[in-house]
Amino acid sequence: MEKPRAPFVPPGTGWPDDPAAPGTPVAHTAGEVLDLAEKASGLGELCARQSVCRACDRLVAWREKVAVERRRAFADEEYWGRPIAGWGDDEPRILIVGLAPAAHGGNRTGRIFTGDRSGDWLFASLYRVGLASQPTSVRAGDGQRLIDTRMAATVRCAPPDNKPTPGERATCLPWLAREVSEVAPSVRCVVCLGGFAWQGVWPALKQARYTVPRPRPAFGHGVEIELGAPDGRTVAMLGCYHPSQQNTFTGRVTEEMLDAVFTRARALAR
Repeated sequence: MEKPRAPFVPPGTGWPDDPAAPGTPVAHTAGEVLDLAEKASGLGELCARQSVCRACDRLVAWREKVAVERRRAFADEEYWGRPIAGWGDDEPRILIVGLAPAAHGGNRTGRIFTGDRSGDWLFASLYRVGLASQPTSVRAGDGQRLIDTRMAATVRCAPPDNKPTPGERATCLPWLAREVSEVAPSVRCVVCLGGFAWQGVWPALKQARYTVPRPRPAFGHGVEIELGAPDGRTVAMLGCYHPSQQNTFTGRVTEEMLDAVFTRARALAR
């Protein structure tokens, strides 16, 4: 008899790089997200709390449904089935922000931008410009390491049709805002992958006490603006088209375009 498929990996049970423990507090409402994000003792505990959140009923139901039903190609793999915490350097000079994990990517592998075609393009580019230790990112614990770089998402759970609702974005915002605040002392450049990430990071930056341009500049590939960091430094923010299959198949995004953005980010971070 086939073993029943678990809807998620219980925290602290041995999954590589799992930031949480069995006793990590779990948010079940938007108010609890705000409270737990504010009161986390540091970046590590913040990521642990991100990774066990259950505040959005629709997203919890979807991510766990996907983890049980699975795509045929991954039918024999255990799915993570939990929110995807920020990942990378704890004191990054570059912060990459995306919209949300993919149902059969991060929701399967437990790591942001890992296990899907978008991630394949992204990590290959980061490797070519010297911001990742390997050209591929397959699963948590595969030896991949970001160099002076960190990744986070505006929404931590895989949403149906890759479209989180405005309410889900608002509920998840305190996780991102606190993470942006935690890494602010070292960050020199923020890279937003796609227009939704460009919009979504804006309130997080303001809550983290960044000074931002008004009105918000329009998103575009290669757009570069200046932010005021909480300590008074100038920090750059770059727009980058998302390396989705739609964009890469149509040629809207090429390897050269990605490399150019991350080469610029690395130069600014120095």
